[in-house]
Amino acid sequence: MEYTHLSEFAIRPGTLTLWRAELEPGHDWTTDERPLASVHVRHCKETDAADPRPGRGRWIGTIFEMDAPLDAEHWRETVRLWHARHEGLRTTLGRHDVAEPQRLVCAPEAVTITDEPVPGRTAPEAVSEYLTDALELRLSPLIWPHCLLATVDHGDSGFTVLVAADHSVMDAYSQAIVILELRALYQSVVAGEPARESVTFGSSADFAAYERDAAAALTAQCDGVQLWRRFLDGSGGMLPRFEPAITRGSATHSETAQTSISRKLLSLSELEAVEAGVSARGHRLTVAVFTALAIAYRRSFGYISMRAIMPISTRPDLKWLESMGWFVNVVPIDITLAPDLDLDTGLESTRNALRRSRAGNETTWTRALELLGCNDRPRFGISFLDIRVLPDYELVESLRGHTLRAECYSGDEVFFWVVRGADGLRLSTRFPATFPVEEMDRFLGEFVRAMREFAREVELAAPQDAAAELLAAVPEVPGGAVLDMLRDAVPAGPSTPPPSADPQPAAAAAPAVLSGSEPQLVGVPAGGLPAPQGDGVPVPADAAPELVASSTGR
Repeated sequence: MEYTHLSEFAIRPGTLTLWRAELEPGHDWTTDERPLASVHVRHCKETDAADPRPGRGRWIGTIFEMDAPLDAEHWRETVRLWHARHEGLRTTLGRHDVAEPQRLVCAPEAVTITDEPVPGRTAPEAVSEYLTDALELRLSPLIWPHCLLATVDHGDSGFTVLVAADHSVMDAYSQAIVILELRALYQSVVAGEPARESVTFGSSADFAAYERDAAAALTAQCDGVQLWRRFLDGSGGMLPRFEPAITRGSATHSETAQTSISRKLLSLSELEAVEAGVSARGHRLTVAVFTALAIAYRRSFGYISMRAIMPISTRPDLKWLESMGWFVNVVPIDITLAPDLDLDTGLESTRNALRRSRAGNETTWTRALELLGCNDRPRFGISFLDIRVLPDYELVESLRGHTLRAECYSGDEVFFWVVRGADGLRLSTRFPATFPVEEMDRFLGEFVRAMREFAREVELAAPQDAAAELLAAVPEVPGGAVLDMLRDAVPAGPSTPPPSADPQPAAAAAPAVLSGSEPQLVGVPAGGLPAPQGDGVPVPADAAPELVASSTGR
């Protein structure tokens, strides 16, 4: 599953239709006392109400091919049921030019779905251009609906589905799970069966209230806020930049779209050798990826430390397991490697850095910066996720599932998304158009070189048959239950990892099953999960799996 632009997805020719939510006649919005999440408020305040293209550079989405013919009325009902299921899709705000925007909600039965046929746009390039233009014009955190869908009907061979949204109602995890959710809903509607009900479709508005209460309780003395203080002190009170790109002098905004690269860096066999190498050293792939990025940063540009922010998924209770919404926090990472770039020392330094970042897991980053008097915004971010244990990930691949991001026009932001896919290691990045592509290529080359070194040292140190044993010990993780990983991801309560263990998600009052410095992907076992401690709820046996991964919707 690549994280790319819409223009990079090869849409097959077909009949284009847009689908949008509207209020049924006789229904209206209701004032709701639950606040918007901290990041939602910040997002709204950063949006210019007079901007004719509020979605430009800001929308996110998902695209895939449905493996069934398109029936317009069945699809209309599918989209209606999806909106009825998720309160976040039925939420908007009143005035935005106030200190605390007011939440407005509508009832599930208040939503109807309207179709907009788009005649004369059947060629792939014309469809992509039309959709990009429409999403830039119509998606905004200030105007409902905050989500638009599109279908491209290919006849009996199926149809392409695009789900695009403002970030206020969707995050990267939502982007990943919506493919199989819509497929299952459509199958139910076509078969005339009721849609699956589950306690795991909890309201994102309830999460916002939870998050705002936790943010209000923060003080400058809290461990998480102190973590941010030390981090900011290392860069003059501001959030760090990808220095090579920024020191060339870039404006905050550019009229030219950022350069985007998305490529496969390691084949599956190469990646499995790397995984065997780092496993033999007692580490996970996550640690190796961040170590290799820090080594590449040093070798390419000479910087002693690599300092960035890492978005993480934060769904602190199982009731939000399958919710649509924006459940994302940000933690700081500061990796300093020894001068000799020894691999073992580097892996340990990185693991310790990821462990330190756990102090910020439950600390709302926007509130922490506010307490510290910092009004800066993230400019250098890194995300990593492992897609293999998303149940039915092979099905998602067969449906051509891709997560999408809008083209960005920032003159000073650099983001990396590293994915352990079914076919190897993939990386996507965006960076200012003023930064030479050849320099980014050099950096990515050094990253690949460092990753391969983890495998090479094992080959040199072990006999051939021992190396083969190591590779055989790295199984293909099935798309179903992985009980050992679940025990790691859903701890019974707060615990300290043993010295040899890599960082694990920290537990909150209710288990923080979707929060952690070392992102993972977790599947739900066939029998469901036992009820966790605290306010957690058991996961029904038919609940869809969770993606536990650092995520960013940018």
